[in-house]
Amino acid sequence: MFPYLLRRLGQALVLLLIVSMLGFAILHLAPGGPLSQFALSSQMSPEDIARISHQLGLDRPLPVQYADWLWRMLQGDWGTSYRDGSAVLAVIGSHLRATFELMATATLVACLLGCWIGILGAIRRYSLFDTLATVGAMVALSIPTFWFGLVAIYVFSVTLGWLPAGNRHTVGDDSVLDLLHHLIAPALVLALVEMAIWARFMRSSMLDVIGQDYIRTARAKGLPEWSILSRHALRNALLPMITVAGLQFPTLLGGALVAETVFTWPGMGRLFLDSIAYRDYPVVMGILMLSAAMVMLGSLIADLLYAVVDPRIRME
Repeated sequence: MFPYLLRRLGQALVLLLIVSMLGFAILHLAPGGPLSQFALSSQMSPEDIARISHQLGLDRPLPVQYADWLWRMLQGDWGTSYRDGSAVLAVIGSHLRATFELMATATLVACLLGCWIGILGAIRRYSLFDTLATVGAMVALSIPTFWFGLVAIYVFSVTLGWLPAGNRHTVGDDSVLDLLHHLIAPALVLALVEMAIWARFMRSSMLDVIGQDYIRTARAKGLPEWSILSRHALRNALLPMITVAGLQFPTLLGGALVAETVFTWPGMGRLFLDSIAYRDYPVVMGILMLSAAMVMLGSLIADLLYAVVDPRIRME
């Protein structure tokens, strides 16, 4: 397994390098730039803009800027924000916890409810519950996340007044209960699409397992149905779900960006959009690299867990 890990880490490093090159080039070649906001001010002369450009190193050739950024990043210096001069690591770190809270809660809800719906749908195949679950999953997969967020705000915040419309805390109240109260709506909206995916994959996996010969043999021996489903069918049906979890991580990150924007949740997704609007390239690149590393790490962990759970798999 050790050679496999080294090979995967080498591939991940190459992919991160490619992502950094493409991201850096796209950002700096896009129209406008970090100095476009100064050009709109009548008090800024061309000499002032040129001086700021020189101070930020933006007057150098693009390959030189990239090489300098990459070298400093490898040394742990992710740069400083163009917006307020703060260290990029500190800026991202202040928003990282909020994103993890949202993603962890949404993943837990989606996994538990999605697996339960998928298992029940497979056991009661073609029943009314299975039909409704299938239709609901198709609807959830067809409608954008931001639409569900707007509907949730209108129904549960504006109309019923049960949940806050946004933010992470009420001003002056930093309690855990207040955090959970604000977390309910964005977490459920983010979990909705993920829940539909988990339910469909779990149903397919469970149907495949309960049709196997060893399940029929267990029933022929007179084992209780609950024992067959929990000890034999469920354990084997969960194996493909490990891969699904790894593949769903990028989708979860993208959904978190939308949910954080709709509910003004102060996470990395909201920071990413604000940084793009302000042309804060160091922060944008920092979030891009961190997100890419998290996606690759999630995929690697899923592969390792699959090998641990299923001893038939050998990673060489």
